Amino acid sequence: MAAIQINNVEKSYRTLKALNGVSLSIEEGEFFGLLGPNGAGKTTLISIIAGLNRADSGNVTIQGHDVVSDYRKARQLLGVVPQELVFDPFFTVRETLRMQSGYYGLKNNDAWIDEVMHNLDLTNKADANMRALSGGMKRRVLVAQALVHKPPVIVLDEPTAGVDVELRQTLWKFISRLNREGHTVVLTTHYLEEAQALCNRVAMLKGGQVVALDTTSTLIKRISGSQLVVKLATGSLPDELKELVSHPEELAFGNKYTLRVNDYNDVEPILAKLRQAGVTIEDMQLQQADLEDVFIQIMEGEK
Repeated sequence: MAAIQINNVEKSYRTLKALNGVSLSIEEGEFFGLLGPNGAGKTTLISIIAGLNRADSGNVTIQGHDVVSDYRKARQLLGVVPQELVFDPFFTVRETLRMQSGYYGLKNNDAWIDEVMHNLDLTNKADANMRALSGGMKRRVLVAQALVHKPPVIVLDEPTAGVDVELRQTLWKFISRLNREGHTVVLTTHYLEEAQALCNRVAMLKGGQVVALDTTSTLIKRISGSQLVVKLATGSLPDELKELVSHPEELAFGNKYTLRVNDYNDVEPILAKLRQAGVTIEDMQLQQADLEDVFIQIMEGEK
């Protein structure tokens, strides 16, 4: 039985088709990445999974429980960390987490609350009022709220957007531990290095449709070859090499370019053309393709 089963889900807002026949099966114990540009439909899909929005057609189940017809059980099985910082300004961190426990009918949950606060470095803020916390601390409390009832399925919607490195490291250490203990984790993020490091499988959405779905390693292998990153000390990139630039915005800014190459044999002809153009190289390195390269290639190819 899948942790989350999404069957042909469609959702429209007037003339906007936010989701157009999305189907996904996320297995129990997976660390799954849901990626896509802004407006791809990720947050709409998460809202439907969480029961905050209803699909026009199709259905979603959490461990076999329909999010509409069996919503009580489905929501008990799910913990969602939203993008927005939503909090009650009149309570302390501990009071907030105790109230959240009460929503799920949990009594005497202080031991787990203490453990969650400890793992998210919130212990010294336990008695602080929510409105007195920094943005990063408020986001930690949102994560704690999602985990307070020990849900087997955890959905994280841009959990590290705009937060410091310390929180990112703290959060991923704790979430990775929960995943090793059997919790299913679904992550949406614009930090593709996070997705590559954490997610064993990834789905990419664009225009409300799934345009790629595979293991992270297999998706990366879809891009053949490597990348030659060159930083020029003098001169500019010759026109005949501009078609090799992986990131077109590099042509407008600075003197550092990422060039697509198939293997080491492609490097020497590139260097020869740079020498011929009178260009001086300040730095150069050969890199393997990563998930960001795959993402750009797929998004540009799915127009």
